[in-house]
Amino acid sequence: MLLSQEKTEKILKKYSFNIPKQFIVKDKISTCRLKFPVALKIDSKDIIHKTDIGLVFIGLNSIKEVNEKIIESKKILKKKNVLEYNFLLQEMIKGTEIIMGMKRDETFGPVIIFGLGGVMVEIIKDISMRIAPLNKSDCLEMIDELKGKKLIEGYRSYPKLDKNKISQALINLSKLSLNEKNIIEIDFNPVIADEKRCCVADARIIREEKKC
Repeated sequence: MLLSQEKTEKILKKYSFNIPKQFIVKDKISTCRLKFPVALKIDSKDIIHKTDIGLVFIGLNSIKEVNEKIIESKKILKKKNVLEYNFLLQEMIKGTEIIMGMKRDETFGPVIIFGLGGVMVEIIKDISMRIAPLNKSDCLEMIDELKGKKLIEGYRSYPKLDKNKISQALINLSKLSLNEKNIIEIDFNPVIADEKRCCVADARIIREEKKC
């Protein structure tokens, strides 16, 4: 079962992940507590891959634009017969996209995944993997194994990323995966990183459904 954004945020805070400023809305808004531009995303247990069906909107610069996208989203949801949903409004942050995740293997337990985001993971599958638990040395090795590690170390217009912050996020993910045994899959994509921080901009957590 896909966790709601509210439950996901509680877990991320519990394990000390850095996340953007964000809040949940149920319908059109008249005020916004965030600075524009913002992102708007659907929050529904019935939709796992929200980007694939056009329910993620970025770079919205006004309340009018936000409300237009909420109306557009509701039309899509109606066609798909999705009845239970909220919307997540989130600040836009700049940096290099990376990904982190976990899949629970029946034999080995939590397998932690790390890679560069965007086309790097989509086209060339530039990822590294380790079995939890992780220590800092493991995390630095995962970073070093990437084909595109120069993008992390600073290359042309790409800033040099803080490897310590990335490592700490991976360690936090390892702890989460070991402690929360009912969670079977985690997908942080993207994580936005720069010289000073490593911020989980989008998180999908799937929990094993209780058996009757």
